[in-house]
Amino acid sequence: MSALKAEEQRRIVAACFARTGLTVEQLWLRYFALGGDVSEVELDAFLQGVLPLPRIQRDMVTHAVNERLDELSGVRRAPYSGETGESTRPRGTLAALLGLLDGAHHAAPERLPEVIATAGRALNLEIAVYLADYDQRHLLPLPGSVSSRAPLPIETSNAGQAYRHVDTLLAEEPGGPRLWAVLLDGDERMGVLEVEAGADTDLHDPALRTQCRWLASLAGHLIAAAMRYGDTLDMTRRGRRRDPTAELLWHNLPPLTAATRDVTVAGGVEPAYDLRGVTFDYALSETTAWLAIFDAGRDSSSAGLVVSTALAAYRSARREGQDLRGQETAVDKALSTQFGDGAAVRGTLAELDLAHGDLRHLEAGGQPPLVLGTEHEADRASTVDSLPRSPFGTGPPGRIMTTRLRPGDLVVLHTEGLSDARDADGERFGLAECLNAHAGRLPPETTRRVLHAAKSHCRGTFTGDAGLLVALRHAGHEAVQPPNSTSSVLTVPPFRPGAA
Repeated sequence: MSALKAEEQRRIVAACFARTGLTVEQLWLRYFALGGDVSEVELDAFLQGVLPLPRIQRDMVTHAVNERLDELSGVRRAPYSGETGESTRPRGTLAALLGLLDGAHHAAPERLPEVIATAGRALNLEIAVYLADYDQRHLLPLPGSVSSRAPLPIETSNAGQAYRHVDTLLAEEPGGPRLWAVLLDGDERMGVLEVEAGADTDLHDPALRTQCRWLASLAGHLIAAAMRYGDTLDMTRRGRRRDPTAELLWHNLPPLTAATRDVTVAGGVEPAYDLRGVTFDYALSETTAWLAIFDAGRDSSSAGLVVSTALAAYRSARREGQDLRGQETAVDKALSTQFGDGAAVRGTLAELDLAHGDLRHLEAGGQPPLVLGTEHEADRASTVDSLPRSPFGTGPPGRIMTTRLRPGDLVVLHTEGLSDARDADGERFGLAECLNAHAGRLPPETTRRVLHAAKSHCRGTFTGDAGLLVALRHAGHEAVQPPNSTSSVLTVPPFRPGAA
């Protein structure tokens, strides 16, 4: 049978598309999933009869329309062109993503920058990779990517702005326009991609920006996975050596950020390279967020081992389905069994009902939670009612208290080492005031800024380890926008020193 004429096919496809109830954007997403490589704007122009498409692209559009028509039974299907012999190998964005996955398979971690750059070339882009250091003050170029370039400050650079806001940013740089896309492992910020357009590629193209966000998310997952079986990328992120205790505690931390549609959790610890006895943990489900923070102090040489034991006992009990009382009992028993009467760990256990906002919490010699929200105490951080028991490993069980969180409230668990950080004159760090100052920011940015402020206040000399864990109960599913889901891009002029 002779091939259907291109214009007749286009006309019928456009007519059938009108019956699908889809927007052009929705159709483009279906078409892209099939391997299509023209932009949303080009697709719209094709449907309007302004721009022709190659046969294989026409048939991908046709298939996307027909898939939708199959969902709407009884509606006429659009015809295919009938041409054969043309390659169906994925091109464009799909080729870039598949190339990134294939290239990362069996690749040594240090080869990932090259693999990511190769995937970018499938989109006619030059891509470089920067990772955030563990102090979260600089974005460091990966060796084999842009090693000849200097680190970029997170506070005072366009790349840092993209990192801070978990967004995509188009900026005029000295060498020409750049697109900065944040690297994510789930919801945890890893760094940024620097994207430079090749010939005939427009960084202002919305479809291209979307493709760069997808590429950055996939690259972030692959980098995080590679760091679990190699040291090269981790070594790039370090400012100096960690001693064995700090290494153990950092290894046992969960991702510093995680989220579901109902809650976002973020945490951090200081000092980053000399941690002695603080850790935190959390777990998220569709109905519940479990939170915990532990502090064994800095004075004992065994503090790291003691607090790690408390963490392991807590995780084990939680994963067995134990409630707060069962978790408390497990931690007490593990500490007394392993260390006798000589081990005491201060801390807080909490359990947040995501549907109703009930926060059940138990303090064992630790700091009571703070709550900050748009409807709570006029936007001021306040301490919840608490009846703390003696530290874990000592004394009788404590009393479990309940606090109601409103949608949009932020609950904060912290150690005494954070709230008791002191300057040269002995003045304590104003934790509540600092939280108030950064209200409304994304939780990982709140934790980063609060810990930096505390470190500056005490000039990096913490008398106790500073631990911070925050959880934001979303005000409806749209209240906290998922990272990298923005429909627009920030466009900024060249960065000027001193600009925020």
